Amino acid sequence: QNSMVLSAAIFITLIGLIIYLHFVKIDQESLLVGRVKDVVINEAIHMQKVIYYLCILLQDPGDPQGVSEVVPLFQSSKPRLDCLIEVYKSCQEILEQRKTAPQSS
Repeated sequence: QNSMVLSAAIFITLIGLIIYLHFVKIDQESLLVGRVKDVVINEAIHMQKVIYYLCILLQDPGDPQGVSEVVPLFQSSKPRLDCLIEVYKSCQEILEQRKTAPQSS
């Protein structure tokens, strides 16, 4: 009896997660990808300690040279700088491919 209730709860949770990811999260991410201007590593001082974090700079729709928003990533995990550098390099490669792709077509 308890295993059926537990199985049903897990199933309902998974269905809810899939629906959320499909209809909410994917739409937000697809909107973000088209507006990414750059990715940067920023630093801040927090409680006498320097912390580094990765940020996405979003293009301002009214000003192609401007930045409308800075979106910090990995807010709860706070990865080390060497990990952020690896992610930063990968993001820069993707942004470079995106910049050169329209010119080649």
